[in-house]
Amino acid sequence: MRVAIIPARGGSKRIPRKNLREFCGRPIIGWSIGTALASGLFDEVVVSTDDDEIAQIAVDLGANVPFRRPAALSDDHAGMLAVVRHAVQACHDLGWRPKLVCCLYATAPFVEAADLQRGLEALADPALQYAFSATSFAFPVQRAIRVDAGGRVEAVWPENMPKRSQDLEPLYHDAGQFYWGRVDAFARELPLFAPHSCAVLMPRHRVQDIDDEEDWLRAEWMFRAWKDTKAGA
Repeated sequence: MRVAIIPARGGSKRIPRKNLREFCGRPIIGWSIGTALASGLFDEVVVSTDDDEIAQIAVDLGANVPFRRPAALSDDHAGMLAVVRHAVQACHDLGWRPKLVCCLYATAPFVEAADLQRGLEALADPALQYAFSATSFAFPVQRAIRVDAGGRVEAVWPENMPKRSQDLEPLYHDAGQFYWGRVDAFARELPLFAPHSCAVLMPRHRVQDIDDEEDWLRAEWMFRAWKDTKAGA
């Protein structure tokens, strides 16, 4: 059994009611629910929430909300692994026996079914515990600078400043979109960023954190441009 778990708490602060806010024509959570359902990869698509309105809209959009997330896992400090661990235990309490789980964020409208498929295929390797979306940094982080309160700068790694960008190792970061994992790995809260994990690389134009109003606006611009390009093609 494979289960998609979409975490969607009600108390977001920087963008109030973020998980239900309209994004390019539908509640943003609707894009994640729709992608999970359309992928055909899951026996259940579950929304983990503490919020009645989110729960109702999730059900209306075709997801299942068979349990509520406790308040202790619904604040700003709740980590993804703990939230998924709770959801996995709740699934077991329902009599479900999932082998693989995919945590798909509610604010991940750029994810496509093919991306989720690539994550699932990566876990065909029995040595892997997780497969998650990642993308490259747009600029070599080895040439980062610090800026003090007076605006003065210094190189973080001065030895790298004379080097050409193409001579520096490409580095990547978590795209914050989806996390496939074995149920036992989530249950034990194994660390995500470790050799037992695999990166599912995403193009930078389909990765955008949405933490404030500027992020939201930029994400909508990127999303519309992406969809228009796909339609034109």
